[in-house]
Amino acid sequence: MIRVSNLRLPLDYDDEYLKSTVSKELRISPDAVIKIELYRRSIDARKKNDVHFTATIDVEVNSNENRLVSKSKSKNVSIAKPYEYSIPKHKKLNKRPLIVGFGPAGMFAGLILSHAGEKPLIIERGADCDSRVQDIESFIKTGKLNTESNIQFGEGGAGTFSDGKLTTGTKDFRVRKVFLEFKNHGAPDEIMYNAKPHIGTDKLREVVKNIRNDIINHGGEVLFNTKLCDLKIKDGQICAAEIERFGRKELIEAENVILSIGHSSRDTMKMLLDRSVFLEQKPFSVGVRIEHLREKIDRSQFGPFAGDKRLGAAPYKLNVRAKNGRGVYTFCMCPGGEVVPASSEEKMVCTNGMSEFARDKTNSNSALLVGVSPEDYGDSSPISGIEFQRKIERAAYIAGGGDYAAPVQRVGDFLKGIKSERFGEVLPSYGRNTSFSVLDRLFPEYVTNAMKEAIVQMDSKLRGFAHPDAILTGAEARSSSPVRITRNPETLQSVNVKGLYPCGEGAGYAGGIVSAAVDGIKCAEKVLCE
Repeated sequence: MIRVSNLRLPLDYDDEYLKSTVSKELRISPDAVIKIELYRRSIDARKKNDVHFTATIDVEVNSNENRLVSKSKSKNVSIAKPYEYSIPKHKKLNKRPLIVGFGPAGMFAGLILSHAGEKPLIIERGADCDSRVQDIESFIKTGKLNTESNIQFGEGGAGTFSDGKLTTGTKDFRVRKVFLEFKNHGAPDEIMYNAKPHIGTDKLREVVKNIRNDIINHGGEVLFNTKLCDLKIKDGQICAAEIERFGRKELIEAENVILSIGHSSRDTMKMLLDRSVFLEQKPFSVGVRIEHLREKIDRSQFGPFAGDKRLGAAPYKLNVRAKNGRGVYTFCMCPGGEVVPASSEEKMVCTNGMSEFARDKTNSNSALLVGVSPEDYGDSSPISGIEFQRKIERAAYIAGGGDYAAPVQRVGDFLKGIKSERFGEVLPSYGRNTSFSVLDRLFPEYVTNAMKEAIVQMDSKLRGFAHPDAILTGAEARSSSPVRITRNPETLQSVNVKGLYPCGEGAGYAGGIVSAAVDGIKCAEKVLCE
């Protein structure tokens, strides 16, 4: 295959246009083109009166490809090497590996180990996807929280109830493997070429179930509503895990445990600390969700092309530095999405963002976050960042008036430091009730000061970001884990417990669905080869 890069495409391009364009670039007849396939496509909206696609296309031709590439003398033309991923050669493990957590990291670790014939046992404290949906819908309707099955815990992890964004900064070759597996298990084909791919929570739920069934079909076992209670460690080596399932405890012998627990397994972190597993503090971010009308964000990003179905709802990504030195940025942006109640502990309010594949809801939202560091936690304990989170989430619960209602404030009033009395053009999408509050009360002063300054700065980058009717909903305190389970960079095992593989976002080694999945693959490979 020949790869042709940096092609400019109009929004209304079709296959014939693609064939004609690559033919001109390669200086061949369109009849010589056997097959064309999008490899990468992005939206170029730098000039609002000229929004178009920029694409990279793989081309199969009926002539000598190397000669054509050499003849073209173009830096945009090269030979496309076929992607290959192979499970590393390995010896049969003495005991079946145990994977704790069935989020992206645990899923992909399980996929690799099951395909390698090692029949992993995977435990997930939350429910299967269908039961989890019922638990979440019940919580939204009644305010009765299931602390073991919610937006944080359950099949697919927190990512299942998100936008399903697959953007990542990692350049690891395993990224392509992750995308291929998602596609092979039911994700839309377009994730393979869109520069900002997403699956959407509605489609991701089915993909996750398909991956689970694949693991089972290859000899793996997945147990839901099953919680890790304790680890048995002898002479610095994992020897067993104690689990609890439907009120009954059981001891499972294990030599290799992949710990992919997610960023909200706070009780598990406490257990690890009690067992002297080496943990360390790490920085993370806290803030709120900010909502605007989707059509206005679309217009700010795409100008007169806003509303074109080929563009979809507009994303954005903003970051600034406040005068107090704090980095402030938008995160987990959900075009045409909603703000969801993501609490997992009683009497604490935590929010997140979610979009379905269509991204066609009235509002667009994102997290507006301020960086915090271990120096802010006020304690030297490795898990003091968790209490920092809890303090904010408790304050949000109180500010919302209880019953998991979320505190909200119009941006204009937030900038003035006054309590809102009415909604304007933007209505909050948060599934539970909301209550007007002064969001300054949820956070340390350095956080709210940085957010206020950032909102004004960001408006200069994205017109309308500081619209007075935009809605802020608190609190967003789980952007990532405030704890890292320290591991050896070579073996990926805990630095002081052999056979324990801290993995994914909860362990402090990933920052989203794709990077967590890649880390799961890497840990599985190490289990096979150690």
